[in-house]
Amino acid sequence: MTRSFTSLDDDEFNRLFRDFRYTAYRLETLQRYDVSYEQDEFARFLAGETRGEFPGIATWCDTVRAAVEAGKRMHRVHVVTEPLSDYVRFECGWAYEHTVEAGEDVRLIVVVADDWPAALPHYDYWLFDSSHLVAMYYDEEGRFLSGELISEPAKIVEANLWRDAAVSTSIPYRTFAGQSRPGSP
Repeated sequence: MTRSFTSLDDDEFNRLFRDFRYTAYRLETLQRYDVSYEQDEFARFLAGETRGEFPGIATWCDTVRAAVEAGKRMHRVHVVTEPLSDYVRFECGWAYEHTVEAGEDVRLIVVVADDWPAALPHYDYWLFDSSHLVAMYYDEEGRFLSGELISEPAKIVEANLWRDAAVSTSIPYRTFAGQSRPGSP
């Protein structure tokens, strides 16, 4: 059985971030996401402005802090290709810096475009408590199309295997940010 939603504001989807008991994990595979709560800030980043108030990230940081304070773990792995896209540079400097500070374990796998990790899909998802899988679908421009709550055991097990492979081959965001590379934050 599956349940789909077409908005990141969907109540059932957002309830997962409040109700998970132990872990919330995200695999990110896109080099650009085009979501409404980041558009103004991304435009400011591209214009060379300094980071100011960023309500979308501030709200996310509050969610992360509350989970971490309750003893839960929030973590993600983003597979990023070099050279880094403008969006990934934005995400690192204007988002990850702050979500890591809030307690989210952000990790990256750095690859060249044609060298995608064999053990990982080109597939975004959230996995809550290793048992609630939400597939995330985007168009070619990174605009969110839909999410799908998946209850099929084989797909949930596969997502757990992908998580384990991604975490074991990734580096912490702070390590990545400290490395010297052209175009990095």
